[in-house]
Formats: sequence, structure tokens, C-alpha cells
Amino acid sequence: MDLVSGYKGVVGLVFGNENSGSNEDSYVERLLDRISNGKLAEDRRSAMIELQAIVAESRGAQLAFGAMGFPVMLAVLKEERDDVEMVRGALETLVGALTPIEHAKGPKNEVQPALMNTDLLSREADSISLLLSLLSEEDFYVRYYTLQLLTALLTNSPNRLQEAILTIPRGITRLMDMLMDREVIRNEALLLLTYLTREAEEIQKIVVFEGAFEKIFSIIKEEGGSEGGVVVQDCLQLLNNLLRTNASNQILLRETMGFDPVISILKLRGSTYNFTQQKTINLLSALETINLLMMGGTEADPGKDANKLTNKATLVQKKVLDHLLLLGVESQWAPVAVRCAALQCIGDLISGQPKNLDTLATKVLGEEPQMEPALNSILRILLRTSSMQEFIAADYVFKSFCEKNFDGQTMLASTLIPQPYSMTHAPFEEDVNMSFGSMLLHGLTLSENDGDLETCCRAASVLSHVLKDNVQCKERVIRIELEPPMPSLGASEPLMHRMVKYMALASSMKNKDGKSSTSGTLYVQPIILKLLVTWLADCPNAVHCFLDSRPHLTYLLELVSNSSATVCTRGLAAVLLGECVIYNKSNDNGKDAFTVVDTISQKLGLTSYFLKFDEMQKSFLFAPVKSAQPRKALTRSTAASMADIEDVDENDSSDQKDEDHPILSAIFDVQFVNLVKKLEGDIRESIVEVYSHPKSKVSVVPAELEQRSGESDGEYIKRLKTFVEKQCSEIQDLLSRNSLLAEDLAKTGGGSNSQPEQRVNGGLDRVQVEKLRRDLQEASQRLEILKTDKAKIESEASMYRNLAGKMESDLKSLSDAYNSLEQANLYLEKELRALKSGGPPTIPDVEAIKAAAREEAQKDSEAELNDLLVCLGQEQSRVEKLSARLLELGEDVDTLLEGIGDDVGLPEEGEEEED
Repeated sequence: MDLVSGYKGVVGLVFGNENSGSNEDSYVERLLDRISNGKLAEDRRSAMIELQAIVAESRGAQLAFGAMGFPVMLAVLKEERDDVEMVRGALETLVGALTPIEHAKGPKNEVQPALMNTDLLSREADSISLLLSLLSEEDFYVRYYTLQLLTALLTNSPNRLQEAILTIPRGITRLMDMLMDREVIRNEALLLLTYLTREAEEIQKIVVFEGAFEKIFSIIKEEGGSEGGVVVQDCLQLLNNLLRTNASNQILLRETMGFDPVISILKLRGSTYNFTQQKTINLLSALETINLLMMGGTEADPGKDANKLTNKATLVQKKVLDHLLLLGVESQWAPVAVRCAALQCIGDLISGQPKNLDTLATKVLGEEPQMEPALNSILRILLRTSSMQEFIAADYVFKSFCEKNFDGQTMLASTLIPQPYSMTHAPFEEDVNMSFGSMLLHGLTLSENDGDLETCCRAASVLSHVLKDNVQCKERVIRIELEPPMPSLGASEPLMHRMVKYMALASSMKNKDGKSSTSGTLYVQPIILKLLVTWLADCPNAVHCFLDSRPHLTYLLELVSNSSATVCTRGLAAVLLGECVIYNKSNDNGKDAFTVVDTISQKLGLTSYFLKFDEMQKSFLFAPVKSAQPRKALTRSTAASMADIEDVDENDSSDQKDEDHPILSAIFDVQFVNLVKKLEGDIRESIVEVYSHPKSKVSVVPAELEQRSGESDGEYIKRLKTFVEKQCSEIQDLLSRNSLLAEDLAKTGGGSNSQPEQRVNGGLDRVQVEKLRRDLQEASQRLEILKTDKAKIESEASMYRNLAGKMESDLKSLSDAYNSLEQANLYLEKELRALKSGGPPTIPDVEAIKAAAREEAQKDSEAELNDLLVCLGQEQSRVEKLSARLLELGEDVDTLLEGIGDDVGLPEEGEEEED
């Protein structure tokens, strides 16, 4: 056999060398040889007895048996069915080989013979089939030891045995038949089926098909219901295995036997004051069955919700609520674990079920004249109990009652009527005749004198459920005013202000023994903060009431920055501050949203403020895993510890100064955690919005801009100038602070990559890009205008240069012609003077000379005159155009031309004289 030979090396390690001839090794080998090869029946039986004894007592013998004994034992079970004693001995030996020897524990890394032998036997071909066939034997002990052997196999190797049983025809049927066997075998079969059906859905269906429900309830009834022993516990655990993840089995139970057999287990029989540990475990198991039916199946099951609704409706019809109220509320002598489980079931039963909610609201407990509504009794338990577990369970009932139950919340809030001062401070025992609301207010306001704020904290948790998502209830409770301790001290105090006062007192809270309680603030302050956060959410009037007292804002700022407070307390205080911004509709100076944001920025700094959110989100209270924790199944190993539970161990939390109290993980449900996360994003966006638009946009013209009566224009202009300068100064101050805010926001978050911070940084980038884009556009427009002006100026300059050149050329031609005439005249004058002075005797022909001169001058000047006439014609046209333009502009042209051209005829007169 390959697997056996594979383990021989292990045997050698335990006993020494394989060839060492260990005494136990050789002894087991000799006994096996006698069993397999012995000739006498008595010798073989005695060898079997000896082998059974040594295997049950020695780890070494167990290991040696595993290496070579299984083929021998299986051969006996196959071939010697007629020899009952040998079959019994073989089965007992196998059970011993698979049972760990507790008194001989070795090192942790040492080979465990029982586990090794279980693996070997389960791998043997047809071993499981062979064992199941033995259940048909008539001998009682054969069937009994076979069940023990199968249980040992299942305990150490469950998956392999489950797979093998599913492949064997009628394998589960044979096990189910054992439930109708004698008591001892029945109990072993129950235990085996409980292990077998834990996580095997196919086996669960087959077991139910084989009539498991009828057999289970028959055994429970036979054993005495909840008063029975461990057999009832095993039956209920098997029932819970069949119902836990199987909606079809739940439907089958509901439509065949119904839920009456389950509910009947909750009925208290015998002495209702006598709760043994086993009775407690049985009741807890039955309550777990009720809880499984209300769950409806697994999350992946598409018909889960419909099945859940039907199960809840059927349970209420069968009066299960009466039994749950008896166990959880009326039977205060019952163990804490049973009371808590019953209250949890009540909360699950009414959650999301309007009819069930109405049924609970109308339930009345007790007998006349001490009858009172069930909700009042549950509230009294919540306020008075010394068990934190019971407080959490009772609080869960109110959470389930108020969740999306507008009418129920309104009904509870309508009873919140302050009692006279004498009743408010009456002993707690006198609250029997109070209404629900009066009892709640009594709990909210009683604690200050007692020096114990725990009762106030519990009442605050209930009030937060009453107010959640219900604006009308919030408005109603805002108007509640408490009587002052002394009427002479002044006006009444709003309930909200009293809650803030108690929250501040919680830091110095003392417990009931009068000693300082360091762990008290770990849950008192956060629970009161939860109430205030819930109260202010989406309720501007609540924000206004909160800010009516100036010290409230200062206290919150101190609490946020208090290093000795827990992470949760600082984070919730930051959320409460943020609500004073996002739900603030006040226009009063000192109470508006801008003032709150400005105070946060000045006192804390936005980086430090937003960091509180990040720290809180990283705490275990806000971890997403918290909501996904399923309830643990009740098993034999956990039942005893569940039955003995009395309270939460607070010693662990008191040693951890920076950790939050474990109770808060139950009080801070998923809905509240999601609300806080939503508020965080809204707060970040709102603070940026407030700084972007620091004041409300109003169209009212300030009085300073209107001219006063009797005020001169100069004085009015001077006053307007002063007003504008003041406004400019304020605007510059705001811009400076906005710049600091932008830088602050850009650094906010402590390294986190939350979406609100990304939006802030993205907004800053967009503002800068937009500003640069506008600057670039304006610069481009100015450049285009300058280019156009430059081209126009260059064109005009070129035109004027051309005109100046042409004028210069014309003037030069006129100057040359004039110079020629001047030279000719000078020459003639010289000749004339020479003639007059007597000159030479020969007198020239003057007339001939003059004629020649004229002819030559005329020839020379004709060309010049032609050019001059052209120029003069052009100048004349310009003069005409200029004259027309001057006339259009209203100028007198004749006046302008006076005196111009008077000297033009002088040269001509000279010429006439010369003539």
C-alpha cells in the first residue's frame, strides 16, 4: 500500500531509526500479525483487545498502527461480519487510532498521529462505503462505534467525507435512519449530522428530503423542549444548519410543518425563575432559529427579500412577538444573554415592516393596574440596566422602530412634554406612570445631580433615533424648554443647550462609585455628538438654536483641537461645526455661515480642520468591514461562553487611551456612518463656496450712495470717494484672505486623495488658467490695435514724403528760372551804364542788341514759363480744394488771403522802367 509506505519514514522518526526495533513498533506489528494470521479465534480476539488498549493510550502505537494496521482492520470488517466481537474490536481500535491523546501533547510541530490516521483511512478505497454498510448491522455496539468512527473522520477531514457520502447510494438515508434508533445511537447520529450539514448545501437538501424536520421536532418534544438537555441543543443546531443558508428549506418548513414547533420551544415551562445553563443554551439556539428565518437566506439568493417578508409576517401571525417580549422584557430574572437575544429578534422582526411596527406600538405588558406600553418597558430597561449588552440590544429595538417610520417617530415625539421641576428630579422609581416622552426627558435631565451622565447618554441615543430624517420632530423638540433649577434665575433652557452642557461635563464624569471614570468619555461624548449631528442635519432652525449660545461655537473649536479627546470625538465635533455652515440660513452678523467658516480658519486653520475628517475615517468605527460582520453560529464550542456572557469587558478599552469604546461600533450603525461621510463631502464644498461668495448678493443700494438733502455736489462727490476707498480696502482684505484660503486648501488633507480635495485643487487650477487666458486675450487685442495704428501712420508718412519731394522739385525749377532772369537783367544794366558814361566812340546799334537780347531771353524763358505754368496750375487746384475745405470748416478764405501776392508785380515794374 503506497500511502502506508509513505508514512513509514514518519514512524521511524518517532520511534527512532526504522531498523531500530522499537518495542512499541514491534509489539504492534506482532499483534497485527496474530490478528491476520492467527489460527485460533480466541488468540485473535485477545490480540485485538491488546491492540485496542495500546492504540488508545500511546501516540507511538497510534503512529505504528497507521503505518501498517488499516489493511488488517478493514479486512476484518469486510470478511468477518459474522464474528461480532472481532468487528467490535476492529471498530474500537479504529476509533482509538483516530482520537487524539490529550495527556501526551508534544511540540506544536510534531506529527499528530490522529490526524495522520484520519487522512489514511479517508483515502482508503471503499472505506466510507464499508462503514456506512455497517450501520445496517443488528448489533448495537457495531452501529454505535461506526457512528463514532464516522464522527471522528468528519471532525478531522470534513470535506472528504462529505464528498464520499454524496457518491454512495442511500448513504445519507442510512444516517437518517439512525435518528429513530435507540437513544444513545440517536444522539451520536444527531452529532454526526450536525457536523455533516454545516456548510454542505446538497447534503442539507437531501437530509430535509429524508424527513429531517419531523424527526428533529419529534425528538425535541420528546426531550422536553427548552427544559431538555444537550440533545435538544444538538437538534436545534442541526435545524439551524438546515435553515441558515437555504431559503428553499425555510419555505419547505413554513409550508409543511409551519413555525409553531419552533415558537413552542420559546414557551417557558416549569419554574420560570429557574434558568440552568443548558436551558439558556436551548433558548439561545431557538432564538437563533427565529433570527435565521427573519434573514430569509443568503445575500446572493434572488428570492431572499420575498422569503424574509413572508417569514416575518407568518411569525407575527403566530404571536411570536408575545414570547419575545416575555423573554426579553418581562422576564427580568432571565439571563442577560437570553434577554439580549430576544430584544435583537424584536428589532429584526419589526425592521422595515409597517404592520409589525404597529403591532409593537400597540402592545401592552403587565397586568392591571401596572399595565404599560411595551415601548415604555423597553425604554425603562435601556435607561436602568447595568448591562451594556442589554442597552445595545434595547437601543437596536428603537433604531428598528424609528427607521423610515415617520408616523412612529411623530407619535413618540408628541409625548415629549417637560414635567414640573419637582417631577423632573424625582427618583427614577417613580417613572412607572410617566409617558414615553416624559420618561425619556427624565433620563436626559436626571443625570447631572447624580454625577453620572451615562443615563443621559443612553437617552440621547434613543432621541437621535426619534429625530433621524424627520424635520417635523426636530422642530418640535427644538421648542422644548426645560425649567431652570431656580425660577429666579431667568428664562427656561432649551433641551439642545442642556445636551451641549452635559457633553462638556462628560470630560469630568464620575462613575456610580464616585471615582473618576476615564473610559466614560470614550462613549458618552460621541453618543451625545451623534444626537447633535443627527439633529442639525438638514434643519436650519436647529443650527440657529445651537448658535444662539456663543460659547457653543467656542467649545466645539476647543473640542476639535483637544489632543486628549478621542479621534471619533474630534471628528464628530468637526462634522457638527461643518453642519453649522452647510445648514446655516441666518443673516445675523456673528451667526452666519461666513462667520463660522472665518472662525474655523482663524482658530484652527482649514488644514488642521479637514485633517480631523481623515483621522476619523481611518478609525475602526468608520471602517467599511464593520458592517459586513455576520453573526456567529451557535455551536457546542461557543454555546457555553454565549450563555455565560454578562457584559462588555470595559477593562480592555480603559487601557487604550487613544481608542474609541467598543460599544460605539454597535451604536454607530451603517446609516450614521454613511451620513457622516456624505456630510464630509458637502462641508468641504460648502466652505469653498462660502469663501468664493463671502456675502449674500443683495440688490439693495447702501444709504451712503444716496445724496443727502442740502448736500452740495462737491461734498457728495467727496463722500462717495471716501466710501469707494473704504469698499476697495475691504475688497483687498477679502482678496488677501481668499488667497490664503486657496493656499491652505491646496495643502489640505494630510496626504489623502479624497474627492472633495481634488475638487478644491481643480477649482484653484481652473481659476488660474481662466485668469491667464483672459490676460492673453486682452494682450492680443491690444497688439492688433497697435498693428493697425502703425500701418495707418506709415501710410500717411509715405504720402507726405512723396508730396514734399514733389514740392521741393517744383520750387527748385522756379528758383533756377528766376536766377537766369536776374543774370540777364544785370548784364543789360551794366551795358546801359557804360553807354551813359560815354564809353567807346563807336556807338553800337542799341536797337539791334535789344532785339537780340529779347529774342534770346524769350527763347530761354518760354520753356521755363511752360513748366512754371504747369506747376501753378497744380497749385491752383490745391488752393481751390483747400479753400473749399476751409469753407466747410467755417473759415473766411478772403480774410486769410489778404496781403498775399502784393509783391508779385515788382519785377515787372522794374522791367518797365528799364524799357
